Amino acid sequence: MKAETRAEAERLFAAFRAAGAEPVEADILLPAETLLDLYGEDIRARAYVTQDPLRGEMMLRPDFTVPVVQTHMAHGADPARYTYMGEVFRKQDHLLPRASEYLQVGFEVFDRTAPEEADAEVFALFATLLEGLHLTPATGDIGILTAAVRGLSTTETRRAALLRHVWRPKRFRLLLDRFSGKVPPHPARTRLLQAIESGKLPKSGPQIGLRGLEEIAARVKALAEDAGTAPIPTREAAALDDLLTLSGPATEALERLRDMEVDLPQIGDAVDRFADRLRALRARGIDTDTLPFEVTHGRATLEYYDGFVFSFHAADRGLPPVASGGRYDALTKVLGQGRSIPAVGGIVRPHMVAELRAA
Repeated sequence: MKAETRAEAERLFAAFRAAGAEPVEADILLPAETLLDLYGEDIRARAYVTQDPLRGEMMLRPDFTVPVVQTHMAHGADPARYTYMGEVFRKQDHLLPRASEYLQVGFEVFDRTAPEEADAEVFALFATLLEGLHLTPATGDIGILTAAVRGLSTTETRRAALLRHVWRPKRFRLLLDRFSGKVPPHPARTRLLQAIESGKLPKSGPQIGLRGLEEIAARVKALAEDAGTAPIPTREAAALDDLLTLSGPATEALERLRDMEVDLPQIGDAVDRFADRLRALRARGIDTDTLPFEVTHGRATLEYYDGFVFSFHAADRGLPPVASGGRYDALTKVLGQGRSIPAVGGIVRPHMVAELRAA
């Protein structure tokens, strides 16, 4: 299938160039220190990392988006479109046979004028290029979930903890249940805080582990402050639970989100952007009455997505998506050292497209 895969990659690459994208390349060997923190746990665990005696820790390219954004932001933050084609490298620990090295073709749009229009353009372009493969689309919006968390009636420390674990659903659920009073704190934590309050905590002892004394003291103080924090109001916690489980056709989801604004008014701006995106999608021929939408779609993928996310799946759900992408505005600010520009993009796996066409 190598020839077929290369032909499919060339077709996609040419289509993205025809859409106004400038071809761009990225080094195969990249500095690991900064980039690994941007990818999230999944990619960090699967990246091929090595030590270079002159350049320090390096990794084989696991993705194009981050180095492309890094290059763009280093030369300013002007509107631009890029496309790329090349190999990416990721360790595979899945039972199904998956390649550790495979071709990836992508398309990235940096544009300040109309972000929701750009979202719709990218999604519609991918949908057109994948027509005839009988793929199932999936869409979501991480921005709605993070907006809900940022507006919760609780401490900044608790909001920051929840935002940090948005991409770790199990940990997020445990924190939310504890912060909303659904589950009691761990017995060991309770005993520690009781010992502190009663003055029975030992004044000295062996220092075990890597934490310094100041770090330990700060952590103990934070635990004590958190123990005295009131739970997240029941009404807000229940509304956030509803948000986490919201899924269905996009148009119907918009109506339900409007109802949720009563208890979660902080999501209003994000829902307005969602509504604008649906209008832009309809203008490009996408049927939003049947387009699947789930607020939390994309939580288990790359952590730099912070808004619209999408993917296209074959019938076998055990396989990775044939194509995927999303919005990553915050990433441009991180790599732009304060400068930023709204950005959205996605990738296609041409080997999967070639296999589906052959089938």
